[in-house]
Amino acid sequence: MEKPDQMISYAEAAHEVELACRRLGMLHLAYARTLVQQFGREQGEKLIMNAIKEYGKMVGEQTSQKVSEQGLANEPQYFGEGQARSLPKLGLCEEVVHENDQIKVKNCSMAKVWREFGEEDLGSLYCFIDTAKYMYYNPNYKLTHVKAMPAHGTDYCQFELEETTEQERADFFANKDWRYLDKRMMKGSK
Repeated sequence: MEKPDQMISYAEAAHEVELACRRLGMLHLAYARTLVQQFGREQGEKLIMNAIKEYGKMVGEQTSQKVSEQGLANEPQYFGEGQARSLPKLGLCEEVVHENDQIKVKNCSMAKVWREFGEEDLGSLYCFIDTAKYMYYNPNYKLTHVKAMPAHGTDYCQFELEETTEQERADFFANKDWRYLDKRMMKGSK
């Protein structure tokens, strides 16, 4: 084990974060498989989505609080600003590109794990965190997938921010099946 005061390279740090992200991908897959095996596909997926929504609530509310602590409004341009950042700068993926009004994330470490295990459908349920965290941050907006590695068989995820409708907000907060809020994620490549 290295000494705590020893510096490591950027590449080593990125690798260490990637290992943690891969483990998170496996953890999601393990509990998702267990729920589906125990309760069947339909009920298992419902429980997975409940867990993802709760996770989104935790992330979205924490992000909202940290944005507010900086004296900023919970508006899209401030999501993840400063101390409100909720994702690692390195290791989660190879590259993040901001183009026009979209974000492109190349080679997500967790999606690669789900692909390696042949479980992209079950793994992709995790990706609904993006919609959930944003709706808990500011329910007037949702972050949706234009493309997603596990659902579309690509090597990247591409996101766009959309305004929500009154009906979408009502369904999301009324505990109805809210997957339709990210329609392209649901359709995938199948």
